[in-house]
Order: sequence, then structure tokens, then C-alpha cells
Amino acid sequence: MDPKIKIGAVSYLNTKPLLFGIEHSDISNETEIILDYPARLAKKLMEGEIDMALLPVAAIPSIHSAHIVSDYGIAADGHVVSVAIFSQVPMEQIETVYLDYQSRTSVRLAQLLLENHWKKKVVYKPAPEDFIEQISGTTAGVIIGDRALEQLTNFEYIYDLSAGWKEYTGLDFIFAAWVTNKPLPSDFIARFNEANADGLLHLEAVIAANPFPCYDLHTYYTDNIKFFLDEQKKKGLEKFLEMIGDGR
Repeated sequence: MDPKIKIGAVSYLNTKPLLFGIEHSDISNETEIILDYPARLAKKLMEGEIDMALLPVAAIPSIHSAHIVSDYGIAADGHVVSVAIFSQVPMEQIETVYLDYQSRTSVRLAQLLLENHWKKKVVYKPAPEDFIEQISGTTAGVIIGDRALEQLTNFEYIYDLSAGWKEYTGLDFIFAAWVTNKPLPSDFIARFNEANADGLLHLEAVIAANPFPCYDLHTYYTDNIKFFLDEQKKKGLEKFLEMIGDGR
């Protein structure tokens, strides 16, 4: 039996400070980090391939005994920049939206906001591999992660989903949290939490290790992404899970 605790995460830039802390802490010898798309992490956690995941929050209700085990994750209290609907026409003219199924959370958030906040009836289409190239005219698309940051100068209209959620509910939004569905040693969880916190103290090292010309990562890590999941953010999570649970 492998004694290492398997930790699932995505390889997006937004996770790098948290992963840096884990990789440079005393728990690094006890853990193995496994990178995958957000949508696949839930499947791996359910099937026991990993012990913990930085899980897109929309997947939490589908996992038996899932619970959040850290004070850190991926959240925002306004413009997150890297999760948005990209379009060449204004919202009122959008007729079709490609949904990037790399993340169930972003897709559900986009649908909630289109229907309840922007009051739009659109046709949803699963996004093919090259869907970004097909966004034109009245067809828009949900783009997430590093690809969203790369597209910021290529589209006339960008509707930030975290900012839209804030406008609609007045609440912050949690995109992903550290989740497990089995008991892990309490001392490990405490040290894991400390490792996450420590990663955030070394942002300049993280930025130096991940050169990215498309967007200022210092702004991204300090203004856009909020890593500490305070009570305000947890209220936003409760509201989101309530809304997707009742079918809205």
C-alpha cells in the first residue's frame, strides 16, 4: 500500500501559490500531487484514486462524505478575470454559448447568471477542442483558467462570472476548495493548512517560476484570486450550492 497521501489539483496558474507551499513544506515527502482537469478530479476522488482534491465546488454534492478540510482554496470577491463569458457582441445580442466542460462549477455559474442575472435565453453547446476559434458573431463561450487570461485582449466583450455573481447576490464566490471524502490524520491537515498559508508568503518566487506575459500575475494573485476562505466566501458557497441544488 502506498503510504503517500495523493492530492489532486489542476495545473492552472491560480493553483501555483498553494502547490508551491505544499511542495516546499515538510509534508512534501508524505504527499504526491496529481494534476488533471477540474472535472476529472471529482471522478478520481470518488473512485479512490486520490485522497484529497482542490475540487470545483459544484462537484461537492455528488461526492458521498465530502467535506472541506482547509482554510484555503480558489475564490474571488469581484473580478476573478480567469472565468468569464467571452463574446464579440454585447450580452443582449448573444444567442449561443459554448460551455467549457473542463469545469462544472464555471458552467453552472454561467448558466445561473445568464438565466437569473442577465435574463438571457441562449442555446448551450458543449465546447469542442477548438471552440475559442469558433466564438464569433452571436456565439459566445465560457473560457476558464490560463486560456481565459490569454484571451483578454482578443474579445470586445468579457463578462466576468465572479463579478456577475457579486452583482447578482452581493456575495463572494468560491470556485474550488480542498475536499476529502475520507478521514485524514488531523496533524496532517493542520500541517497541510500551514503549507498552503506559507505558499502565499512566497508569491514573488511563484511568479518568477511561472513567467506569463499575458497578464500581471502579481495583480492576479493579490487582487483577483482570494485564497483564504473566510465566512463571507463560505456564505457565497452555501448560496451557490443551494441554487444548483434546487435546479435554478
